[in-house]
Amino acid sequence: MAFPRPVYYPPFNITRAGHMVLSVRDLARSRDFYTNVIGLVVSDEDADTIYLRGLEEIGHHSLVLEKTTGQPECCRIGLRVLTDEELEKAARHFTSIGLAPRWAEVPFQGRTLHVADPFGVPYELCASMTRVDRAIMKSMHHAGGAPLRFDHLQLHMTEIAKVCDFYTSLGFRTSDYLVAGPSEDLVGVFMHRKDIPWDLVFLRGSGPRMHHFAYVVSTAQDMFRACDCAGLFKFGPLVEHGPGRHGMGHVQFTYFRDPDGHRLELVLDAPHLMTDVENEPVRWDPEKRRNAIDWGNPPPRRWYDDATHFPGIEPKIMPMTPGRVALEDYLATFSR
Repeated sequence: MAFPRPVYYPPFNITRAGHMVLSVRDLARSRDFYTNVIGLVVSDEDADTIYLRGLEEIGHHSLVLEKTTGQPECCRIGLRVLTDEELEKAARHFTSIGLAPRWAEVPFQGRTLHVADPFGVPYELCASMTRVDRAIMKSMHHAGGAPLRFDHLQLHMTEIAKVCDFYTSLGFRTSDYLVAGPSEDLVGVFMHRKDIPWDLVFLRGSGPRMHHFAYVVSTAQDMFRACDCAGLFKFGPLVEHGPGRHGMGHVQFTYFRDPDGHRLELVLDAPHLMTDVENEPVRWDPEKRRNAIDWGNPPPRRWYDDATHFPGIEPKIMPMTPGRVALEDYLATFSR
């Protein structure tokens, strides 16, 4: 299939996916999970909000937890742009295509622009945050998985081709894409602005919903230590899938669910760069995926079905993508 041509000079300059804002019911329990198991560092906190970051991050936060008495949700997804001038360009561009951006005051961030994409996903864009010291040098205080930095996030969406067109127009490039079914429908795209294969991943599913967000760790041992800490701090059942290796991307991973059901992935750093224009989208059909070098059991059925809702957005229900194999189905083959 033909992909939209990359836009090397987009209307404004997004540099990367930068942070997440989630609502949670029990801040203290969430704090224990994200600091003791995952290993994030608390930058600031009060009675209603906790700001966390990875060990090498100098921006004030890459994860914000906001207390709620309602259903836990993904409140906003943070994108970084290069400068405040790019924010002005973004505001003009979104207004020109009818998306109604608005300026917002956000603690510990510079000027911040709120906008929802055409599919309803809420974003906030900023060019700067309050600067903090890197914690990477304070190794005596590293805990859990000791994550380095925010890496990417994955969303379930219903119309992947339209999603790909929109984000390509903002300068995102596609590193890999998935096709499935007799007509080889486009069911997934891996898109990036920084120089690795993913910032935003969109897979076909009931949505829009947030499937997971990810942090980079230094070694596979960091993932095992996070799993050990999950058991030690009585979060063992929240280790959902892995450790294993993705065939696509060729990276090792472990998925966790936080106490409110939000899904987090710890992943080793990407094995290849995507800086140069020679890189073109790599097509993954079912046969190529079967021959990929991956290992580990298939994910449980809930890994496919469960995802976090966005505020005020009722997901559109989509049928199951062809070729899906869940752990329950896989294990059932041994009981026949």
